[in-house]
Amino acid sequence: MRFGCCGSMIAPVSDPIGIQTVDHLARFGFDYVELSLAGMMDLPAPAFADLKHRLASVGLPCEACNNFFPARVRLTGSEACLPAALKYATAAMDRAADLSVQIIVFGSSGAKNVPPGFPIPDAFKQLVELLHHLGPLAHARGITIAIEPLNRLEANIINRASEGLTLLREVDHPHIQLLIDYYHLMLEHEDPDVLLTAGPAVRHLHLARIEGRAFPLQTDNAMRQFFRIVRRAGYVGRCSIEAYTQDFLAEAPRALRALKEAAHAT
Repeated sequence: MRFGCCGSMIAPVSDPIGIQTVDHLARFGFDYVELSLAGMMDLPAPAFADLKHRLASVGLPCEACNNFFPARVRLTGSEACLPAALKYATAAMDRAADLSVQIIVFGSSGAKNVPPGFPIPDAFKQLVELLHHLGPLAHARGITIAIEPLNRLEANIINRASEGLTLLREVDHPHIQLLIDYYHLMLEHEDPDVLLTAGPAVRHLHLARIEGRAFPLQTDNAMRQFFRIVRRAGYVGRCSIEAYTQDFLAEAPRALRALKEAAHAT
């Protein structure tokens, strides 16, 4: 398993992409960094070229991106515009492919949350149609889009991993798969055995401590049990810390050690 960190949550106001984390994560021994794709889309071309050079110079690949769609790109409701969403997504995936990104996380609650009064089944159909179009675009760029179920405090559609499975099965494209986020899974009180049901559809993991969505500085029984099920499911891909911290430089290396300990605990 490869271990990474989502840079965008370290200093979300001053560094919403996670650029300033890159050098430190490489030094701490992380395998990759996960950067905000919506944030990178706001970079002018010279600044994006600088980021690409920075990643190469420290030897830390950006193998995954979170934050696919910004809230301004409406995906559900009467104001959703499929051509506009596809235009944005195509440009975003081109930029991700330029960094050799392999996973794009599709959580994007601000973009996909269903407006009040709009029927949830109709919004679900909008997401299916969107993903029907995105699958071939992702395939052409060697990218897999991983649907991220978000807990009901953050989103009002696709809250549970089982619902994410329903969505991806409806889309039925090999480059539209599933992300399991330990934090959201636990907040939804969903049985981690859903990993066994999902099997090879699980293509990415996120992890944070439940309390305060903080860095996991030590393992506990729940986290160890989660990774036992991950291993039983045959998952050997990536796992990113997606969490907040008040002391990144001190906590990041501790969290990486705790993550590795949990992942390999018997």
